[in-house]
Amino acid sequence: MLIGVPKEIKNHEYRVGLVPSSIRELIHNGHQVLVEKKAGVGVGLSDEDYQASGAIIVATSEELYASAELIVKVKELQSSEYKLLRPGQILFAYLHLAVDPQQTQQLIDSDCIAIAYETVTSSRGELPLLMPMSEVAGRMSIQVGAHCLEKEKGGSGVLLSGVCGVKPGKITIIGGGVVGTNAARIAIGLGANVTILDKSIHRLTELDTIFGTQSRTLFSTFEAIEHCVVDSDLVIGAVLIPGAIAPKLISESMIKQMRTGSVLVDVAIDQGGCFETSRPTTFDQPTYIVDGIVHYCVTNMPGGVARTSTFALNNVTLPFVLALASKGYQSAFLDDPHFMNGLNVYRGHVTCEAVAKDLGYTYKDPQSFLKSRHT
Repeated sequence: MLIGVPKEIKNHEYRVGLVPSSIRELIHNGHQVLVEKKAGVGVGLSDEDYQASGAIIVATSEELYASAELIVKVKELQSSEYKLLRPGQILFAYLHLAVDPQQTQQLIDSDCIAIAYETVTSSRGELPLLMPMSEVAGRMSIQVGAHCLEKEKGGSGVLLSGVCGVKPGKITIIGGGVVGTNAARIAIGLGANVTILDKSIHRLTELDTIFGTQSRTLFSTFEAIEHCVVDSDLVIGAVLIPGAIAPKLISESMIKQMRTGSVLVDVAIDQGGCFETSRPTTFDQPTYIVDGIVHYCVTNMPGGVARTSTFALNNVTLPFVLALASKGYQSAFLDDPHFMNGLNVYRGHVTCEAVAKDLGYTYKDPQSFLKSRHT
């Protein structure tokens, strides 16, 4: 199969879909790879590095999309890229369609096959292609939150670790999944006062086992969230419903009760955010202030540590790219129903139930399409 790796054009997005070692693996398995000029420069990978791996460098995205059968990206398509898609072309990237009706319609109209990293599942019920970026975003959330608490950024001037004779900052983490666990790990390392809320008693028990008395766990209710949020210096929104819009768990009335200069970091912003006052931001202007509270809502947080994120992402996506290229998408999906869960749009139809529900489309079962076309 002919695989294409475009240069990302989202604001301050430096990650790249495939690294040279991944390309060597694909070429070793009989495939060809096109890489857009300077696609990897943001993570320290030169065109010469890609050429040494066996990739062919192309000058423009137009040339790449016109030739490649499978496009491997990191972030969702930007408006200038919609017109480049061809009927039957496979797109493999983070899409987050439930909060992006424009992109969804463009993918439908293009007659392409769009696979979202974030809805691919595993036999254990995990999201294996989202997990490494969730790890990165969770760890980054404390880092950026600490920075936003500085007075120069509009924060209250609290040092999360505290110092001798001065109590540490209070951090509330809403959601005990991968993001929340990694946020807690860094927050505890700083010596902060950490509370994690989740609706799963089983997960809270696991977190108690992991962190012991270094953190506090609470069952997530409206009252528990309100009590913790209004008393926090930093709140991390780490709630996820796979493929669907994130629930708004922190109301504006709660936010108004917080101490001026406190900080909200909404890691769920890719799926619409879990704070009522959240709106997407970019690395150019990562924060804004509502009711005296600093909001950090960058939609591609892992892009801030692009080199680490790129290699972590390649570790988990490469087996799926190989399956698509070697088997074709039909066999790859029929052989692995968990991979099939990543199929969001298929030849003009919405094939992800959560996306169809949130955006008002008719859901089409992908298995019926694939079996009827499989030969």
